[in-house]
Amino acid sequence: MPETRTDIVISGAGPNGLMLACELALAGVTPVVLEHLPGPSEEPKANGIIGQAVRLLEMRGLAGDGDFTGRTGALEPLPGYLFSGMRLDLSEVPRNPLYGAGIPQPRLTRLLARRAGELGVDVRWGHALEGFETLDSGEIALTITGPDGPYTLTTRYLVGADGGTSRVRKRAGIAFPGTTADDHVTRFGHATVPAEWQLPDGGIEIPGAGRFSFGHNRIEGGMLVYAELVPGRPMIGATEYGGAPVDPETPMTFQELRDTLERVLGVPVPITPPAGPGPHALRRTVDQNTRLAERYREGNVLLVGDAAHVHSAMGGPGLNLGLQDAVNLGWKLAAEIRGRAPAGLLDTYQSERYPVAERVMMHSLSQTALMAPGPQVTALRQLFGELLDIPEVATHIANLLAGSDVRYDIGDDHPLSGRLVPDLTVDIDGRPRRIAELLRPARPILLDGTGTRTEAARAWSDRIDTHHTPNLLDVSGVTAVLIRPDGYVAWATADSTGPGLPEALDRWFGPAHTPAAVHS
Repeated sequence: MPETRTDIVISGAGPNGLMLACELALAGVTPVVLEHLPGPSEEPKANGIIGQAVRLLEMRGLAGDGDFTGRTGALEPLPGYLFSGMRLDLSEVPRNPLYGAGIPQPRLTRLLARRAGELGVDVRWGHALEGFETLDSGEIALTITGPDGPYTLTTRYLVGADGGTSRVRKRAGIAFPGTTADDHVTRFGHATVPAEWQLPDGGIEIPGAGRFSFGHNRIEGGMLVYAELVPGRPMIGATEYGGAPVDPETPMTFQELRDTLERVLGVPVPITPPAGPGPHALRRTVDQNTRLAERYREGNVLLVGDAAHVHSAMGGPGLNLGLQDAVNLGWKLAAEIRGRAPAGLLDTYQSERYPVAERVMMHSLSQTALMAPGPQVTALRQLFGELLDIPEVATHIANLLAGSDVRYDIGDDHPLSGRLVPDLTVDIDGRPRRIAELLRPARPILLDGTGTRTEAARAWSDRIDTHHTPNLLDVSGVTAVLIRPDGYVAWATADSTGPGLPEALDRWFGPAHTPAAVHS
C-alpha cells in the first residue's frame, strides 16, 4: 500500500521533471514522480540541447558523460549556429556562451530516469495524476490512478512538469496567455533519403529544388527542415503557408509528409519511410502556440518547463529553458522543505526565470516571422543577415539564444554576480580543479583566494563548501566568489576585504548558525 503523505510530488517524468527530481534528491529531499506512461517516453521531440543548460549538466557530472553528449572531457562552445536559418558565426564572440549537445529527447529522458533511480527517487511509471485540491493547511490532496487502481496522496508541494497542456496548471487556475499562429502547418518525420542527395557538410541537395543546409531553410513557398542528428536517421520536414485547412485530430501519414514537401518545393521528392527499429518521428504542428503562464506558482503548486511556457522549436530553446527552470527551482524548493530557506527564497524562482522565458518568446517569434513568405521578408532577411556578420551583433544574438543575456537580481553589483559562473580552473590543495567538478554535489561553494573569508563563512559551514583557491585572482579577476548550487554567482569581490559576504550568505542560505549549532 503506497504511503499517504510525502513532501513533494512532481507530475511528469519528462526531462524537466526528472531533472528537478535529481536536483531535489541531491539536496536531501526525495520526491515522488508521477508519470501516466508505463516507461520513459520514446516520442521524438527535441533533438538536442543548446545553451547554458549544457554547462549545468556538466556541473552535475552529466555532460562529460559520453552517454549524454556523445563525447567525454570538457565541453567547447559551438563555432557557429543558425538564427532563423541564417548562419551565425561565433568565432569572434568573446566568452562564447553557446554550447550544444546533440542528444535526442527520448535518450535524454532514459538517462535522467537512470540517474534519478541511482539517487533513490521514487518514479512511479503508469501512475496518472487525476486531480487535486488544496487543503486548509496549505497541503495538497492528490487523486492518482495507478496500475492497481486509484489511491490518494497528500503532499506539501506539487510541481507540474506535465507539458504544454498541463493538467496541474489548469487545475491550479493559472492563466496561459499568449498567441496562436494559424497561417501555417509544419509536418516532419524520419525518412529514408536518397544517398546521392546528402552533402558532406550535413546538408542536402534535392534535384530541381537546390541545395539546403543543415537545419531550417527558408524558401518562398515556406520552409524546409533537414537534419541527420543520428547517423542513418535523417529528419526532413516542411512548413506550408496558406494551405488547405487541416483537422489536427486526423492521424498524419507518411504520404502527407511527402505531399507537403512536393507542394512546398515544387518538385518530386521520392523519400520513403524510415528503415530500422523505431520509434520514428512523424508529426504535424497546426496552430503554433506561444504562451507563458501568468505566474509560476499558486500557493504550494509550481510549474516547470512546458507547463509554464510553450513556443516554436525554432533555434531549439526548449530544453535549455526547461532544464534551467528545474535546476533553479530544485535547491530553493529543497531548502523550503527542509526548513532552511530564508524568507522569499522560493519567490525568486519566478522573478529569475520568468524574464528568461519572455526573452525566449521574443526570439522564437522573431525567427518564425523571418521565415514567412513574401518579398518584404526576403529583404528583411538580407538586412538581418548583414547584421549577423557584425561581431557585436553576433555576440548579442549568441547571448540571447544561450539565455545568458538576462542577469538575475542577486543584490550584489559585481559584474559576475547574477550570471552563470565562468568555466574556470582553480588550484585547491596544490592541484587544479574545474569549478564544474566542485558543483557536482549541488551545494553552494565559496572560493576564497586570500584565505581571509573562511572565518566569516564558518557559521554557514553546514550549508556551503569553502575552498582556499590561491590562483583565483589570476584566473577570474576576483579574490572571492560565492556560487549558488545552480552555478550562478551570488556574490563576488576583487578587494582583499570586500564587504557583503555575510549578507549574501544570509540572503540565499538563511541565518547564520551559532558555533554550537554548526557542530551539533
